Amino acid sequence: MSGSRLLGSGSALPRRVVTNDELAAKVDTSDEWIVERTGIRQRYIAGEGETTATLATDAARAALADAGLEARDIDLIVLATATPDNTFPATATKVQHALGCNGGIAFDVAAVCSGFLYALTVADSMLRAGNARRALVIGAETFSRILDWSDRTTCVLFGDGAGAVVLEAPGENSEGRGVLASRLHADGAQHDLLYVDGGPSTTQTVGHLRMKGREVFRHAVVNLSEVLNEVLEEAKVSAEEIDWVVPHQANARILDATAKKLGIPPEKVIVTVQDHANTSAASVPLAFDTARRDGRIKPGDLVMFEAMGGGFTWGASLVRL
Repeated sequence: MSGSRLLGSGSALPRRVVTNDELAAKVDTSDEWIVERTGIRQRYIAGEGETTATLATDAARAALADAGLEARDIDLIVLATATPDNTFPATATKVQHALGCNGGIAFDVAAVCSGFLYALTVADSMLRAGNARRALVIGAETFSRILDWSDRTTCVLFGDGAGAVVLEAPGENSEGRGVLASRLHADGAQHDLLYVDGGPSTTQTVGHLRMKGREVFRHAVVNLSEVLNEVLEEAKVSAEEIDWVVPHQANARILDATAKKLGIPPEKVIVTVQDHANTSAASVPLAFDTARRDGRIKPGDLVMFEAMGGGFTWGASLVRL
């Protein structure tokens, strides 16, 4: 049986755009250095009044409008974020209240850049099990608020934003559409390669992001290639049958290397890292919504989502629209 159907998508970005040249005026870097190593040319940075919850709410409203649904039609919200508005309650409950659909299920998932894949898989499982009928799956981040702006190796890589999709429980008329296969993994032994050096239970501070980029790159290419093959095998689909790959937008070189390892043509890979930078859990749904709205991704297409993030966590999902 097909999995949960994807009915619509939406995204939201902060008002402020920060270019590489603007960053170069503050830290020892340059537009050429950033573009050559990452492919990033700009990012969006949250300002006053813009939080993870407000961005998530705007993305959710856009997704509902795209699906032709009202907030009252939603009985499950799973929000992926590593930068919640508060330690508790879950940012998902703030989104639920802002939308006006209180009373259903709402909770956060913390899997960093893989968060949207984790949230999508959890929501799909709950919908298949009959725990809800329709779900909002959201990835939203304000990573700018955990960056060390004096560290040029990390502050240039990230941006803020949100993306959301609406899922509906599978029915008799799914006709092979929906979430076809998903695989998730984690390896806590790699904690020190990508983490935030703070937290309520350890330092009682928010902390800053720390990363060993070269090691993360190496693990990313291997892990993503393996999990993509796992999903293809489960779905009994070949790489040639995929219409689009929507990867986590971390680094253009990782996207190129992973596609090459799988033999997927670069023209089938959705790339938005140049415009949005790395928006962590928001990255995949933001890129997906961008490509749907510009007409590249169409109904009936076979789409592979994939991501890897701190933890390490990683995963992939294959969806027929």
